[in-house]
Amino acid sequence: IALAHAAQDDYKIAADDVLQISVYEEPDLDTRVRVSNEGQITFPLIGKVQVAGLFLRDAEKEIAARLEKDYLANPQVSIFIEQYHKKQITVLGEAASPGSYEFSSEKPVTLMEAIARAGGLSPKAGRDKVKIIRMKDGNKVNIPVDVAEITRKGDKEKDPVLERDDIVFIPESFERKISVMGEVKSPGT
Repeated sequence: IALAHAAQDDYKIAADDVLQISVYEEPDLDTRVRVSNEGQITFPLIGKVQVAGLFLRDAEKEIAARLEKDYLANPQVSIFIEQYHKKQITVLGEAASPGSYEFSSEKPVTLMEAIARAGGLSPKAGRDKVKIIRMKDGNKVNIPVDVAEITRKGDKEKDPVLERDDIVFIPESFERKISVMGEVKSPGT
């Protein structure tokens, strides 16, 4: 259990996570709660607490500080992630099976993993013009990615990590084609 808790220390709490919160020697305060879409939980005695975006240890300190202020002497708060929120990634365009896919938030998901989940690239995919569309601070951000570069060299360092609700857009490749007709040795496209 100590190893599981240590691994969770690097995790930032997100909306829809289910938290198991306990206070040492205060069983009446043991709470199982889901983080709201606004990133808050309601905890006994202290009410609403903003926890989304905090590391576990920081959320523990926040709850302990509020409990210590008016209610308990030196409270020891522990938070365990009982259930992680799902990370939804949408793959659009020239994938074998475009659609929305859910991934566990326990580990990072890369662009190539999302494309693989969508059945890989179609033969018509524009491998050098893939875009990740992400909402950041209320604005839409387009992140261009050259998938051909990643697959050609096998460079995992260039395979970007996706965030919750990212959209991967794979455009169709529009190669220029010229048709030669008439009295030539080899007519064709």
